[in-house]
Amino acid sequence: MSEILEETVHDALRMLPVLFGAYLLLEYVEHRTANRLTRALTRSHSGPVWGALFGCVPQCGFSVAAASLYDGGLITTGTLLAVFLSTSDEALPVLLAYPGGAPLAVRLVAVKLTVGVLSGLLIDLFFKRNRMPVRKLHEDCAHTERPGGILRAALRRTGEVFFLLFAVMLALNLVLSYLGEERLASLLLTGSLLQPFVAGLLGLIPSCAASVLLSKLLFDGSLSFGAAVAGLCTSAGMGLVTLFRGNSLRESFRVTALLYLSGIAAGLFFSLPVFSL
Repeated sequence: MSEILEETVHDALRMLPVLFGAYLLLEYVEHRTANRLTRALTRSHSGPVWGALFGCVPQCGFSVAAASLYDGGLITTGTLLAVFLSTSDEALPVLLAYPGGAPLAVRLVAVKLTVGVLSGLLIDLFFKRNRMPVRKLHEDCAHTERPGGILRAALRRTGEVFFLLFAVMLALNLVLSYLGEERLASLLLTGSLLQPFVAGLLGLIPSCAASVLLSKLLFDGSLSFGAAVAGLCTSAGMGLVTLFRGNSLRESFRVTALLYLSGIAAGLFFSLPVFSL
């Protein structure tokens, strides 16, 4: 147990400076683009394109903002889904913190951006929602107001994700030590076409713990790239909570079903041998 704990602490501390640098940059970008978000997303024809672009920024702010705009009738279903599908919550900072994780992170962003744009445009062909009068938007995300400035917000987010990442790494190391690699691979359906379905369900958990877990499993090789795409496409974080709070259950489940099906379709497509790592 002591060896596992020591190894986990060493690996987690090695990732800490990279995490802080990533979040400092992200906080700056979010502050600079906050006012442009609404203007870009409310463009009826190009909304899904802008939604996918903004969704690539790995934090819950844009997915929550998009869900609030959807509740207010300002954006279409396709635009909302584009944001949800392209966002990765905390996955990208975690992957970037691993040595050699940058190429995988870039590949993942490119895939999720493409999935978000294409799915959003396609969904709007069939599920485009009429615009309604503007209502007061929610302020559900903890990142809406940040007393203390960018540095304090970056430190807070770094601390939160670091301890969560440490907990996930420790849990996985203990499970791996107890079960062994073969048993863990069997439980995760490694090598099975069903793995994207399982990963997609994990992604629907409205917590950054899901994206951290999926990222760790992907980097360790326990999760295929296609399954990771499925899970991280459905990983909209607190955006799903905001969706359910502001809309009827029927509408919320309809959007969630579209999100899950889109994520699974993308995951199965990128599970093809030609896309294997």
